[in-house]
Amino acid sequence: MALLNVPATKSALLALRRQVELAEEGYSLLDRKRELLLLELGVLAGRAAKARAAARAVLDRALAELREAELDAGSAAVDRAALGVGPGYGVEIRERRFMGVRLPEASAAAAPAGARFGPGGTPAGADAAMLAFREALPGLGELAGLETAAARLARELKKTQRRCNALSKKLIPDCRETIAYLGGSLEERERDSFVILAMIRDRLRAGRG
Repeated sequence: MALLNVPATKSALLALRRQVELAEEGYSLLDRKRELLLLELGVLAGRAAKARAAARAVLDRALAELREAELDAGSAAVDRAALGVGPGYGVEIRERRFMGVRLPEASAAAAPAGARFGPGGTPAGADAAMLAFREALPGLGELAGLETAAARLARELKKTQRRCNALSKKLIPDCRETIAYLGGSLEERERDSFVILAMIRDRLRAGRG
């Protein structure tokens, strides 16, 4: 803690007291915000963990289908077949606000199924692998949104924690210490002034006598 560089006056003392009141109110609000951010981050982290596990299970099945296709016809044939397939998916991103933070909610879906590969030279397992990867898209879209939202909340939580620390460990203690110092200085000054006035009064009385 350190004393603030302010004049030892009553007006400065009153101003510091008001500043402490505002700082304490601000700290209370920031601390509540920190708690809410932490709770929401916990909820998102839990949802992301479930979405990650589900996406991993679907992708594992899709990769297994892809390996089967490559074992059946060779990786080169599968690569050639994949060149003829367009992207065929769509992504939608919406946002919601939580404690001033913009949180994305993403969704992804494959385009309606149509002709996928040419009739000649297509590995038999390529179609099954493609369908399996299509099934993974919604879960991956949800997971991307959840992880991005969690990262934004974590950044805001860190920023809020720094502000709480600045108020509770620096500004408020320094103000309180300065208030105590100013209060003592002003009281001592008033006592000195009272003693001087008493001495002057006694001398004036003595002169009259």
